[in-house]
Amino acid sequence: MATLSFSPLKPNTLFSSFLFPSKNLSSRPIIYTLPHRNTPPLTFSAAKRPPAASATNSSSSVTVETVSPENDANSTVFVIRARNRTGLLQVITRVFNILGLSVEKATVDFEEDYFVMTFFVTDSRGNKIDDQKSLESINKALIDAIDGDDDAALSVAPPDRGVVVRKPRLDFGERKGQAERMLGLMDVFLKNDPISLQKDILHHVEYTVARSRFSFDDFEAYQALAHSVRDLLIERWHDTLIHFKKEDPKRVYFLSLEFLMGRSLSNIVINLGIRDQFADALSQLGFDFEVLAEQEGDACLGNGGLARLSACQMDSLATLDYPAVGYGLRYQYGLFRQVIVDGFQHEQPDYWLNFGNPWEIERVHITYPVKFYGTVTDEFLNGEKCKVWVPGEMVEAVAYDNPIPGYGTRNTINLRLWAAKPSDQHDMESFNTGDYVDAVVNRQRAESISSILYPDDRSYQGKELRLKQQYFFVSASVQDIFRRFKDTHKKFDEFPEKVALQLNDTHPSLAIAEVMRVLLDEEHLSWHRAWDIICKIFSFTTHTVSPEGLEKIPVDLLGNLLPRHLQIIYDINFNFVEELKKMIGLDYDRLTRMSIVEEGAVKNIRMANLSVICSHTVNGVSRLHSELLRTKLFKDFYDLWPHKFQYKTNGVTQRRWIVVSNPSLCALISKWLGTEAWIRDIDLLIGLRDYATNAELHQEWKMVKKVNKIRLAEYIEAMSGLKVSLDAMFDVQTKRIHEYKRQLLNILGIIHRYDCIKNMDKNDRKKVVPRVCIIGGKAAPGYEIAKKIIKLCHVVAERINNDNDIGDLLKLVFIPDYNVSVAEMVIPGADLSQHLSTAGHEASGTGSMKFLMNGCLLLATADGSTIEMVEEIGQDNMFLFGAKAHEVVALRKKGPTLKVPLQFSRVVRMIRDGHFGFEDYFKSLCDKIEGTSDYFLLGADFMSYLEAQAAADKAFVDEERWTKMSILSAAGSGRFSSDRTIQEYAENTWDIQPCRCPF
Repeated sequence: MATLSFSPLKPNTLFSSFLFPSKNLSSRPIIYTLPHRNTPPLTFSAAKRPPAASATNSSSSVTVETVSPENDANSTVFVIRARNRTGLLQVITRVFNILGLSVEKATVDFEEDYFVMTFFVTDSRGNKIDDQKSLESINKALIDAIDGDDDAALSVAPPDRGVVVRKPRLDFGERKGQAERMLGLMDVFLKNDPISLQKDILHHVEYTVARSRFSFDDFEAYQALAHSVRDLLIERWHDTLIHFKKEDPKRVYFLSLEFLMGRSLSNIVINLGIRDQFADALSQLGFDFEVLAEQEGDACLGNGGLARLSACQMDSLATLDYPAVGYGLRYQYGLFRQVIVDGFQHEQPDYWLNFGNPWEIERVHITYPVKFYGTVTDEFLNGEKCKVWVPGEMVEAVAYDNPIPGYGTRNTINLRLWAAKPSDQHDMESFNTGDYVDAVVNRQRAESISSILYPDDRSYQGKELRLKQQYFFVSASVQDIFRRFKDTHKKFDEFPEKVALQLNDTHPSLAIAEVMRVLLDEEHLSWHRAWDIICKIFSFTTHTVSPEGLEKIPVDLLGNLLPRHLQIIYDINFNFVEELKKMIGLDYDRLTRMSIVEEGAVKNIRMANLSVICSHTVNGVSRLHSELLRTKLFKDFYDLWPHKFQYKTNGVTQRRWIVVSNPSLCALISKWLGTEAWIRDIDLLIGLRDYATNAELHQEWKMVKKVNKIRLAEYIEAMSGLKVSLDAMFDVQTKRIHEYKRQLLNILGIIHRYDCIKNMDKNDRKKVVPRVCIIGGKAAPGYEIAKKIIKLCHVVAERINNDNDIGDLLKLVFIPDYNVSVAEMVIPGADLSQHLSTAGHEASGTGSMKFLMNGCLLLATADGSTIEMVEEIGQDNMFLFGAKAHEVVALRKKGPTLKVPLQFSRVVRMIRDGHFGFEDYFKSLCDKIEGTSDYFLLGADFMSYLEAQAAADKAFVDEERWTKMSILSAAGSGRFSSDRTIQEYAENTWDIQPCRCPF
């Protein structure tokens, strides 16, 4: 069989000619004859050819025409018109080879960005193909292959790698059978019955894990299971990407520097609808699904609510069938592992990739150069002066794809994470000079960019590395977005119709300057056209509540690392300020506040101002947060552009936080609602209100809670050796350790409870509601006050848990290394969850939403999204306390005249006087919360806090009331699903439509 292949003698010459005809081809035709016997000549020509039009895909980037040649009666001619891209010729000839067809001759013409390829093809017997059905099948196969998923064009190994061995010609019967088999397999999906799944798992045990199928342990079984699941996942993923490519919808590109994914196995099999089938298959092999799921490590590529929010939103984007791509960084080391030694936090690297990650797909063929440092020069192009950035350093961004499946749909979207690798060019320069050590150093320097999640930026080196991370991820993502757009579109006027760029906080805000740079310097658009595009494609969500929290980049640092971007930002700012002067006059105070450039001892770039100016929509993440943005944080901008400002209250995905983490509750809800449809349409949860007083539901609801508390109690005992009573109220506060989140207020309340119990007589102690107080969370490595709070928690726990007078009436537990997997166990087992932030300091608070969905009662301040929760479930079903947001400023102004309760002074004195030890160590902590230093108002809110705790005790002893409140909490949680959040973004911000992949 004749095949089309490149000459082994001069692969680079032919390859570069094929890719870049404008640089290597003259106006006359070039004929290149491949040296292998029976290989047809390949003709290149710069001549024009009219486009073919008989078979076209929906995006009109590929056309296939079948014609009858006038002077070759023995061949069928296929004329293919498609955009120029890497590997196109190999893709087409591969299709012919798979179908058992022979290419006798081929010519290639060029029409600007298009190839027009003519193939003279015969069947396996050397005859012409004239059966209409066969021709239609061949045309369809060619279009599917050429215009398949977005990355098909890049899926080609470099021509100078490996050795090509030609297979012998097959006789007619063999080739016909091969073609029939290939065509048949193209329409068959993997089976998911237990027998087929068992075979697939054992296949991966032997051939992927490389273990004997007669001897493998739980971890090896998990690896085989994960690869079996991935096989099914990839099928849907490919179908979705091909469908998106054909339909060519407007897509949203979600840029976030953090994605806190946690474990993936359970979530994926539930979304794919094959959890029970895999459980059955494993059971027959002698394994338990839940045990194997525990073998998976957490992907902790984020450090808090923003990162977990990004993961939830990806799940909702897939489930609601929206065409979306997520972009982030593939950190080699995730958020640090928290190790507690003698009550002190120590940080250790999170080697999450040590045992591989079966859910990612390394795309070594998808790499983009990312530039740093250097200079900017002026050059003339077509008589006009343009800027050229000459970099001083360059690294490569390599793509790692993570398929994200939706629930109840075939749609599976992509989360693309970038890893930094050294540039081959720099490596070759080092090797050519014999400097092997320098090559290794360059590699380490490049890879450090994606090594660590959020390096410590207190030093200049830390600030520089963080900025490098931000630009590295932005540059690679923008190049990928432009490449995808240009595959099917030529006019940049269409860019806003096909691209929506979502900035998740200010970390990706350099994307604005990067897109502007590409449009100006590489696509050579005018400033006016480029600026018009910028203002139409970007939307910005901020998670910050105070001016101090807004990101700033020193001008000197930005100018050194990204000189061209600093120029562009200065130009944006100059034009903005000039326009602003026309609107508000010479109000220099306001002009100074609104400028992107902050003057001062250290000149800075205000990334939030840049984002607000250049985005068409600015989103808050709760109603209260939106009010803070309009009246305080961005008041000047709101007065100028009120139409820009919106809010979408954050949400979490019920698939992860009920279905995966609390399967018993999931089954119970489905039973009483009579449907599982609520898993996709969570508004149906409101139906639980009809059964809120039903005695039978109460009994089953309490049983589910008890099962979850047993599981949590067993974990606590295994982790700390402490046995806790299941009859006690499990009182939980789990979140990052921070002064404004007020874990310290919780600990002070625990000390007060302990002090009261110690001073009670035996009869009064019988009336005490037993509590197991659980605190979990990590302190930032350089946050000394937060670390002291962790130490205080441990010394208080040491005293309380070993006091025989207290017994089971009060226990305090600190859960180390709190992560998504631990949360999936803690949240279902919690009776009460505390959310204690000083009002006006929490933008949204997604943690409370997870507890609410699981029927946990909330003790909280009126902050963030809590205000909206009160509207959904009623104030009678929560325990609210503390000053409101509008009262906080007035309380702070009172300063030393603000009276604090005696109870507060007493517990602080106990700490200061060394009742729990370490009095010198805790002195600064006590100083932070007494007198004028109590910025977060622990003293002012203390009595209100104790009253809320007393109300919770009273409700807990009334089982019927507590259970009813729990049911109503879950029933009212539907508004806080990320499905609702994403739908609002899609309709009101991104202007995208669902694009459902057909089954």
